[in-house]
Amino acid sequence: MLDGNETTALLGLFPFLAGAEPPALAQLRARGRRVALPPDHGVCAEGTACTHLPMVLAGTARVYKLGESGREITLYRIDAGQSCVLTASCILSGRRFPAFARSETAVEAVLVPAPALLEWFGTDSAWRTYLVGLVADRLADVISIVEEVAFRRMDHRVGEHLLRAGDDAGTVRLTHQQVAHDLGTSREVVTRILSDFEARGLVALGRGRIELRDRAGLAAVAGAA
Repeated sequence: MLDGNETTALLGLFPFLAGAEPPALAQLRARGRRVALPPDHGVCAEGTACTHLPMVLAGTARVYKLGESGREITLYRIDAGQSCVLTASCILSGRRFPAFARSETAVEAVLVPAPALLEWFGTDSAWRTYLVGLVADRLADVISIVEEVAFRRMDHRVGEHLLRAGDDAGTVRLTHQQVAHDLGTSREVVTRILSDFEARGLVALGRGRIELRDRAGLAAVAGAA
């Protein structure tokens, strides 16, 4: 059961709930359960049944696929105010989770039981619109990843990833392995590309961080045909 503070936080981060039917909101308070997870904690494994939908209040979790070789590729991340489209899809379809999920930081979330979600999907237009929109938005993200993997050179993808991940000061706080996981390649490939970027004056490499020295140059690499 959710207390007043947890309910307020949920309503603030998920505005669609303001349009939900009063019975659904009352059930959410009664049946929702808050959880707290430490960083680098396994959330869900491939093939497991989805019994709850997580609605993230704080922190970040990563959803990824794991190949037979042990190589990973990030499908998407879930931040505060977001939920997991694969979990929602599995609950609605009765299928098992097709990927892995792990917390990247400490995560706080409210878990919504699958039976309640199925009930609200059939009776509450606010929930139905939210879930359909969630699937549509994330499907576009996953299709974009497929296109990236299939049609773009890895050095172009690494350059674009660095530009997206860099903070205002031009610092990317990622290891070579983390970049490899995000892009679905090996650490050795990422290290070779980053070393080339450094030799060209585009970046400066440090331990657990990459400094962007020439954003325009990286943008030219990322946008190269």
